[in-house]
Amino acid sequence: MNLPNTLTLLRIFLVPVLVVVLLTRTHGGVLVGSGIFGLGVLTDYLDGFFARRRRQVTRLGILLDPIADKLLTAAAFIALVEMDVVPSWMVVIIVGREIAVTGLRNAAASRGVLIPASALGKGKMVFQVAAIFGLLLSRPIPALRPVGLVLLWIAVVVALVSGVDYVEKFRRLVLARASKDETSPSA
Repeated sequence: MNLPNTLTLLRIFLVPVLVVVLLTRTHGGVLVGSGIFGLGVLTDYLDGFFARRRRQVTRLGILLDPIADKLLTAAAFIALVEMDVVPSWMVVIIVGREIAVTGLRNAAASRGVLIPASALGKGKMVFQVAAIFGLLLSRPIPALRPVGLVLLWIAVVVALVSGVDYVEKFRRLVLARASKDETSPSA
């Protein structure tokens, strides 16, 4: 267990705390929830920073980090649906894409192929985080709602485009390789 993996696990443990804080609807809960979400986002940045800087990139970290990201954002989006801040169909697209990409990456990993996060996937995460912050903070600051919704639309589009990109990478790296292995003569 190293510092980057510990930060990733912390992000996972923040997920239920985030949901409870956002959905108990206490006075100031949205601000506290925004702080918890921000802490989760910070751990995402720091785990990658420390893993690269300390050369502590591990297979566990490569597999757990995207799962932790998806749990954090999915929990925030689902809470936003429950709070009646975002349309559920948009969240279904985002969460569905996350599950599909995780499945593809895990299937590739089971065949010894790691599909790293792409620039599109990282961009999707940036738009999701910005949308979540904008939408959470639109509760106490209603003027942020249009900005949050525009960011959410962008996040949905980038999620779809990056999802197609991962399917193409999976096809190219895993399926094409498996097809090639089947057609090559045995020794």
